[in-house]
Amino acid sequence: MLRATVRGADRIQQRFAEVRSISVGLVENLSDGDTTAQSMPDASPAKWHLAHTTWFFESFILSEFVPHYRPFNARFSTLFNSYYEAKGTRIARGARGIITRPSLQEILEYRVYVDAAVSRALDGLQPSVRSLVELGCHHEEQHQELLLTDLLHLLSQNPLEPIFRPSVDRPTSAAPTPLRWVEGPHGVVQMGHGGSGFSFDCERPRHTAWLSPHALADRLVTNAEWLQFMEDGYRRPELWLSDGWAWVRDNAIQAPLYWRRRDSCEWHQFGLDGLRPLEMSAPVCHVSYYEAEAFARWAGARLPTEAEWESAADEPDSTEGFLLDGTHVMRPRPAAGRERIRQLFGDVWQWTGSAFLPYPGFRTDPGAIGEYNGKFMSGQFVLRGGSCVTPRGHVRASYRNFFYPHQRWQFTGVRLAKDL
Repeated sequence: MLRATVRGADRIQQRFAEVRSISVGLVENLSDGDTTAQSMPDASPAKWHLAHTTWFFESFILSEFVPHYRPFNARFSTLFNSYYEAKGTRIARGARGIITRPSLQEILEYRVYVDAAVSRALDGLQPSVRSLVELGCHHEEQHQELLLTDLLHLLSQNPLEPIFRPSVDRPTSAAPTPLRWVEGPHGVVQMGHGGSGFSFDCERPRHTAWLSPHALADRLVTNAEWLQFMEDGYRRPELWLSDGWAWVRDNAIQAPLYWRRRDSCEWHQFGLDGLRPLEMSAPVCHVSYYEAEAFARWAGARLPTEAEWESAADEPDSTEGFLLDGTHVMRPRPAAGRERIRQLFGDVWQWTGSAFLPYPGFRTDPGAIGEYNGKFMSGQFVLRGGSCVTPRGHVRASYRNFFYPHQRWQFTGVRLAKDL
């Protein structure tokens, strides 16, 4: 038993070191100014993401379970608490960008200090506490993705159209492959996480669901197909939910976020690799739930339920697809191959028609950690599958992401479904 416990500590030690290193690598070419600015209330500065993920380990592991631990700076607990009421006061989310101190260098020193303390403590932690370290690693991977999506929004405000990191790939001119419909299972199915690996609380418990006869599109909706919708879709109120139509009018929405016309009147798309001509066969990206739902109605289809999506994703390998790794592909890519159903993981998060609600039998964990997901189960919709800036290995078939229906700065796209 002792040997197994040590092996578990070694595994989480390696995992912790790898995740923490990746976060620092994401900001290695950014200035203090790049990491301090906040472009909108929904986004957070890169510097804050680096510090908040560090605060998570300090607050939930070191301060709770390591005797005589001395915080790096006790006042950081207010600066870098996100939404945990049980952990005390915090600054308003929209005010994170006005906190110019501490500097990026000091936050990097904060990370080194906490990393060393966690590494020293791991061997002596109980398995239940090491599971909190593993949760912290997955939490940090979520913030790696948020750091990149928030940075993209920040860079998009700059008339210089700066490049964060060039892609190693180039756009293709291939025409989109014809869309095919793949019939899904129907009747009684099981959904939710039921395995022995990691899962977030909102993925549990595994439970029974009922599926009516249906089919899913074998690939994601493309930019070319979205252009056809744009010819009249943003001007036809009958296609839109009432709140969606009000959002379109109030915000003068005419195209996906980050689409821009150049002097030639051709559409381009701004991304982490700069401004590039719109790739027609690539998945449409940065669209809201309102837009996704309107497109589906225009196409004579609908959005899949999360149970339909998960039943299709049970067999494909969730580590495949265009996800964040060392290849620096930070832009959705066209569908490839001839599999039965493609692009389930990576490229873009896929809106479902399902509200983010608790599964039958869901219970929040005791204490502050119980605030992780459960308190957000109101007014949001579920997305599935991950994106090109989701760390590889982070998602799985049961993974539930969630956003409000108007939000689209994340890498969000569309897969169609229909009744049979």
